[in-house]
Amino acid sequence: MSLRSEIPVIDLFAGPGGLCEGFSSLLDDTGVRRFAVKVSVEKDPVAHRTLLLRAILRKFPKGQAPDCYYEYVHGKITREQFFAHPDIRDAAEYAAKEARCAELGLTPNEEIDAWISQALGNETDWVLIGGPPCQAYSLAGRSRLRGKDPKKFETDTRHFLYTEYLRIIQQFAPAVFVMENVKGMLNSKYDGKHIFDRILADLKEPRQDLRYEIRSLVVSKDKPEPNDFVIEADDHGVPQSRHRVILFGIRSDIAAATTALAECPDSFLLGKSLPKVSVNAALAGLPALRSRLTKEPDSPQAWITALRKAPLALKGWRSPLRTGIETLMAGFTKQAEKHATYGGGFIKMVVAPDQAMPEDLRAWYLDPRLGGVLQHEARGHMRSDLHRYLFATCFAELQNCTPSLRNFPPKLLPDHVNVDAEAVPFVDRFRVQLGNTPSSTVVAHIKKDGHYYIHPDPSQCRSLTVREAARLQTFPDNYFFEGTRTEQYGQIGNAVPPLLAKQIGQIIFNFMSSPRV
Repeated sequence: MSLRSEIPVIDLFAGPGGLCEGFSSLLDDTGVRRFAVKVSVEKDPVAHRTLLLRAILRKFPKGQAPDCYYEYVHGKITREQFFAHPDIRDAAEYAAKEARCAELGLTPNEEIDAWISQALGNETDWVLIGGPPCQAYSLAGRSRLRGKDPKKFETDTRHFLYTEYLRIIQQFAPAVFVMENVKGMLNSKYDGKHIFDRILADLKEPRQDLRYEIRSLVVSKDKPEPNDFVIEADDHGVPQSRHRVILFGIRSDIAAATTALAECPDSFLLGKSLPKVSVNAALAGLPALRSRLTKEPDSPQAWITALRKAPLALKGWRSPLRTGIETLMAGFTKQAEKHATYGGGFIKMVVAPDQAMPEDLRAWYLDPRLGGVLQHEARGHMRSDLHRYLFATCFAELQNCTPSLRNFPPKLLPDHVNVDAEAVPFVDRFRVQLGNTPSSTVVAHIKKDGHYYIHPDPSQCRSLTVREAARLQTFPDNYFFEGTRTEQYGQIGNAVPPLLAKQIGQIIFNFMSSPRV
């Protein structure tokens, strides 16, 4: 292909736009985007609102968003007022043609095809990206769905949502595609056969006259094995242990014409980033918050009083760790007295660069024009859970690992949990995110409760906020998530980390700008 400013991108199953954000954040030396997202499709109306808002922002050069965007995310004007603002009228009109609320497989194919055809015109060198929904492939999803109704699980159409992605390949033959999914798809079976084998076969030969070479982005092999397609995000600067299958498909005629693919294949692999980015580094600079009390009157004083009573639950606990943990609980409760606020939709403050955060991450996350922190509000927790959180975080401070339920004092165990039983379900039900390592995988379950995502600082005694979850997923601080807080968590958990997407985008750009014979 000839070099030009922007390579067209079509994004299917786009969610709130993690892949879009990564690809579109790549700029040339003059600040022009390497990729232009032409169409992004998302079925969830709330995630689509997030996607649309970000599509508007991308219509402006980096750092030059209009003031009305900040007025909107600060809560000073309504969404209606924002969309009616003259400064974004043209951008909003263009973005509405890009970010589409539709469900692949339900919305008529002709309608979706018309959007793509109109957006691409005569362009043949373009990129298809996306990740079909993964409930039927994820370990948790398989366990839940199969357990309820094994027969229904075997016929779950979500096993084959990838065929909607495949149909677009068959119809439009992109030069390159990037498909993302959960690691569980590698061993998920349907009718006794591995689904991944079928997916690979279909993608390699979408139709008789169309073939693709499927490559790994982390291993250079002519015939990669299934596990070679797994990317561990924490190896690539993402502060999260997120392992995902990502397929890099190249149309066979282009693969054959690109000599660099055979001569220097390692140049099309992701490089590792060391040291790994920790939770503390990712969350640096965000203001400390107190959690709130639920199911009883809440106030800063009531919250502190509840924390002070937490050590009572350790009475009768025969463990050599008890004295050390009680000392820590008392010390962190004293620190907690400084935390007066539980945050909010926007906290006005100067977010100064923190030395705990690597310089490249500061440039990625921070927006000086934001003037504060968005969507950083603590959840409320029951008194009993506050006590568990304080114990668990102090245990983690002492032992540098999160406790399982078998480590909990009897009085802090949830109702009906018998740790002497042979099989205790969800022994890691309360999981502290250790400050000195990457976090565990941020998944959509975070919207249900915060027990798996306890903040590492015992004095804050709470689960992660939306903004903290977004940081661990590497969304920039000016990324605004629409909907209720529960819906915001769900969008973040379902997304592809934008910083990882950016690195993948760089590989794709390097490939597409390589000489062809």
